[in-house]
Amino acid sequence: MHDAIKPDLTMFLHYETLEEDGKKVVAVSIQRGTERPYYIAKKGLRPEGVYVRQGYSSVPATDSAIRQMIKETDGDHFEEMRSLNQELTFEAAQKEFELRDIEFGSQQMQTLKMIDKEGIYSNLGLLLSDQCVHTIKVAVFQGKDQEVFKDRREFSGSLLQQMNEVYEFIDFRNQTHATINGLLRTDIRDYPEVAVREALLNLIVHRDYSFSTSALISIYEDRIEFVSVGGLVHGMELEDIMVGLSVCRNQNLTNVFYCLKLIEAYGTGMRKIIQGKARNAKYILNS
Repeated sequence: MHDAIKPDLTMFLHYETLEEDGKKVVAVSIQRGTERPYYIAKKGLRPEGVYVRQGYSSVPATDSAIRQMIKETDGDHFEEMRSLNQELTFEAAQKEFELRDIEFGSQQMQTLKMIDKEGIYSNLGLLLSDQCVHTIKVAVFQGKDQEVFKDRREFSGSLLQQMNEVYEFIDFRNQTHATINGLLRTDIRDYPEVAVREALLNLIVHRDYSFSTSALISIYEDRIEFVSVGGLVHGMELEDIMVGLSVCRNQNLTNVFYCLKLIEAYGTGMRKIIQGKARNAKYILNS
């Protein structure tokens, strides 16, 4: 049972040998565990590995039942809950950590709360894995409305891979204009790189990943709109953000980005966007 069932349930297990009608019988009793759902290690945290009682039978649990058990056990914080997919790889994340000369092994993953001591991946691990199911859709429109598409892409994979690919996509379309003052030529981009960078990082870090809807970035002739799913964190107002107050929806994800030196300090992103004097940039918190 220790090897075949995950998480470890031996602390909830009691067995004894009884004698019935001259025969010895092993009686096994199992208390309700505190880390439901428990699953067959070889099958994983999915219906074929999680069973529930239905009358006199044991039947595979549904996806919704598994999610409900995880929610009851792990709480409502999406990034801290156990991932339904435990077959994860981290090629993109490994590359990002290596670029910054930071170790990325099982010990570091446990410290960052991507994986627990039982070797079970959290949803944070899922978000940073190559199997991440959340995407960012980017569209380029002709003119100032959405009538005519010029280009559109959907970016998937690890959030770190999406971050790099989306930034390159926007940067390629961020036009450079030259102004001449006497003999001095000055190149000015439509949108300062710092403003684009901070808007993109805010969209990724503060998104509500309990929703499956894609985050959206729309590039128009006169503006860029970043639509982040989930709205403001409860209790926060737009005025609070503008003065630098910050409440993290995804604290562990924020810590990973801080570790990778993508975020310098909390609460400075919106100010950097404003100080960058981006022409007609718009950031939308979608409720």
